[in-house]
Amino acid sequence: MPSQLHESLLVLFRNRPELAPELLREALQIELPAYNEARVESADLTDVQPAEYRADLVVLLYDKKAVLGIVVEAQLSPDDDKRFAWPVYAVGLRARMRCPVCLLVVTAHEPVARWAAIPIDLGGGNRFAPLVLGPSGVPQITDQDRANADPELAVLSAMAHGQGADSGKALQIAVAAMTASLGLDAERSVLYYDLVYASLGEAARKSLQTMDPAKYEFQSEFARRYLAEGEAKGEARGEAKVVLKLLALKFGPLSDEVTARVKSASAAELDQWTDRVLSATTLDEVLR
Repeated sequence: MPSQLHESLLVLFRNRPELAPELLREALQIELPAYNEARVESADLTDVQPAEYRADLVVLLYDKKAVLGIVVEAQLSPDDDKRFAWPVYAVGLRARMRCPVCLLVVTAHEPVARWAAIPIDLGGGNRFAPLVLGPSGVPQITDQDRANADPELAVLSAMAHGQGADSGKALQIAVAAMTASLGLDAERSVLYYDLVYASLGEAARKSLQTMDPAKYEFQSEFARRYLAEGEAKGEARGEAKVVLKLLALKFGPLSDEVTARVKSASAAELDQWTDRVLSATTLDEVLR
């Protein structure tokens, strides 16, 4: 069964198909054909390969017709079976779409990246070489304008570098990604916020929890965005859900008493608690 991290990596590419060619071009220095559209091909791929050979995701680049197929594989650990399946994915898609194809392996672990990059011997002197993007190949997005223009890349950057040795840089990347998520729809904003927070190392997470709210206004913007949407739609339960998610991310599992209190809170209380959550050090401090 795919893990949460596996699915989290793939959702970034599903939400923004342009992310795949962007990484090939900028991170891996691959020359791409001219195209004017990138779109996700059928998600289950049952019409590309038999059921036992389903790839994770396919992105097709179009210029009136398909000019490049990109098979995207999220890989969290070495799996020798994949070294037999990956060439099948590429050849099957190439035969179907009648265009060049490459296979992009995305991983959160450098040892897995080194394993995946080993060319696959097909026999008869033929070799298949996957294109591999590990954490070190993902750009470190700290510039807010760039993060706002490409939120999925900003989140991927936070996932790749959130546990780096430089906790200060990790925090900068996380803040840029969290702020960029504010301009998205509510579902993606909450999902991306969760992914960034969960990807932080202990030192960067503590810095995020104790940082001076006067220097970072994104948390109040976050509150205003969701609470305003909730008020406009009359969805108080949606507002409470966001607050519960933020509290659980920072302080761990919540008691039934706290959960009930948040669900029955007024909009003004929810607004106050969301503004406090990042600067508070205890749950009581948020809910006082």
